[in-house]
Amino acid sequence: MRNSSSAILFLDIETVPLIYHFKDLDPQGKRLFELKMKSSIKHSELSVEQLYEKAGIYAEFARVVCIGLAWYGRRGKTKTRKSKLIYGHNEIRLLYQFKNFLREEFPEGAILCAHNGKEFDFPFLARRMLIRGIPLPEELQLQHKKPWEIQHIDTMDWWKFGDYKHFTSLELLAHVFDLESPKHSMSGDQVAKAYWEDGNISGIAAYCRADVQVLMDVYEKLNISSN
Repeated sequence: MRNSSSAILFLDIETVPLIYHFKDLDPQGKRLFELKMKSSIKHSELSVEQLYEKAGIYAEFARVVCIGLAWYGRRGKTKTRKSKLIYGHNEIRLLYQFKNFLREEFPEGAILCAHNGKEFDFPFLARRMLIRGIPLPEELQLQHKKPWEIQHIDTMDWWKFGDYKHFTSLELLAHVFDLESPKHSMSGDQVAKAYWEDGNISGIAAYCRADVQVLMDVYEKLNISSN
């Protein structure tokens, strides 16, 4: 696999619950969600219905509606930015489009980069692909690989500098680096409402595009010592 900035694929995903409200889950779904959240319910004052408002972050109860992609291209000797949005209501088609894009644009393999990608974007995509019966692309095949063989970049991981209790949002990094916030039109906790109540898939896509562009900006700020 190439190890250069031209092989890095920056990505951000937007996800929504499979079923919008907890009350509409079937009995088995309700039981299994409660079991999954057992520890949170025990240590929280929130009800299971309130905790379900975060269902969109769990691949067993949610799906992908948008994947924002960005990468570096070349125009002569000049490095340029390219981007692509894959979004829609058909998750299977969307995931196949993502997989095919990897093969067509990065035939030698891409280094995936996301903010909090190791905890969210990468495993979420892999889980949804397996749930949908889609063979994983090489970039998401982590089984039997040693940690140093996994070429994923996580900008939140970089910002931790070994401080593993330290969580920092992309919005906060954009602020401290004096970059334009990606959260002007929408925030992550508004995506489910925008999708299920407003039908605003184009707004979600625009929000996702802004996130992935800021991700590239943050990457450049964090990678300044290598330039």
